[in-house]
Amino acid sequence: MKQVYFTAGPAEMYPTFEKHLQDAVAQQLGSISHRSQKFRDIYRFTVEQLRTLMNIHESHAILFTGSASEIWERVVLNCVEHESFHLVNGSFSKKFFEYAVSLKKYAHKQEKLFGEGFDYAEVEVPEYAEVICVTHNETSSGVQMREPDIHKLKRSNSKKIIAVDMVSSAPYPDLDFSVVDTAFFSVQKAFGLPAGLGVWIVNERCLAKAEKLQKHEDLTIGGHNTLPMLWKNFKNFETPATPNVIGIYLLGKIAEDLNNIGVDTVRKQTEEKYKLLNKFVETSQNFTPSVVEERHRSRTVIVANTKLPSGEVIAEIKKSNMIVGSGYGPYKDTQIRIANFPAVSLEQVETLIQVLKKIDD
Repeated sequence: MKQVYFTAGPAEMYPTFEKHLQDAVAQQLGSISHRSQKFRDIYRFTVEQLRTLMNIHESHAILFTGSASEIWERVVLNCVEHESFHLVNGSFSKKFFEYAVSLKKYAHKQEKLFGEGFDYAEVEVPEYAEVICVTHNETSSGVQMREPDIHKLKRSNSKKIIAVDMVSSAPYPDLDFSVVDTAFFSVQKAFGLPAGLGVWIVNERCLAKAEKLQKHEDLTIGGHNTLPMLWKNFKNFETPATPNVIGIYLLGKIAEDLNNIGVDTVRKQTEEKYKLLNKFVETSQNFTPSVVEERHRSRTVIVANTKLPSGEVIAEIKKSNMIVGSGYGPYKDTQIRIANFPAVSLEQVETLIQVLKKIDD
């Protein structure tokens, strides 16, 4: 019997994925040239669908990489001359910071305990930091930074670039791209696709910074997928090197499916499922929310502490053909993570809660 994946990525495939994949194979998209008109049409279509879905302004390019992790490096190399600033409250926001350190930048961080979130008023941005790196949704800890807080942070630091990691939440967050300079995600989470494609949304301010750094004798902005090269190719809906053509095609088709539903409906459905899961965890005997403050709890990755060993909980749930994730890193045995992505229906969430209730008895 088919299993339902409530894992945080790779995650449950979007219901229309198989049909779109069959169409891609039938069209032999794995064999076409990335310099062909057919590919340009695919790239253009995907960009149009993402602009509609996520309200991305024409001022921002939409670029493709091999992964979202790659984009951490691209942001640091192309947008930071000396100093970056990172809000760290989980394993992935910490890795973004560590990438900057490894690239020999003077990286500042404001760090909170695992499971704690940031509000705008408590953030202290260093005077000389060029880029503020924030994580909208920390996949490891289940913490979100609310969109209004991100927008206020940028508006009060208007001369700095703000970069938003929305890897495990896009397209749920309603980011204002007249404020946000750059954001990025990967497709194997809330878009319900196989891994292997990163999406980098970036504005002309970031491009200007990269072009300035490129002229610097003592700096490098990298040798592969530099922002100026990606942008130059984007103008013609092309890529510098052979990309994941099928992945780009599938992303465009899934984005179209979500547009047909409507992003407001997608968000309402996400919130409805979150409320059910959150209510269960809050009232459970064997589970408690890992994120204490409700306003900081992720709507797309629910993390719960478990009194029982997480391995036992996961094994029991699996008997009902459902897969949930373990806690991340040191929390592997004491937490479970439940992805609340568009690919999972309200009915499937309700079924999962019934299984969890049986474990709770």
